[in-house]
Amino acid sequence: MADALADLMKRARSLEPQDRIRLVELLLDSLHDEPVAETEAAWDKEIRRRVEAFERGEVKTYAAEDVFAEARRIAP
Repeated sequence: MADALADLMKRARSLEPQDRIRLVELLLDSLHDEPVAETEAAWDKEIRRRVEAFERGEVKTYAAEDVFAEARRIAP
């Protein structure tokens, strides 16, 4: 594996700077493809669940003024 990595590095360094930048961007993006998509899907589902619960009246709500007052009380 180390030989393959060294070969890739050598080949990458021979690229024009703009192509190296694009390669780096593609590699970084490849690290985040699945987890980001999965995380976004999970958050979309959670947001829908919370909105639906709110619309059904199942969620206790608090006035913003009360929340901020409590926050100031806890952490002055």
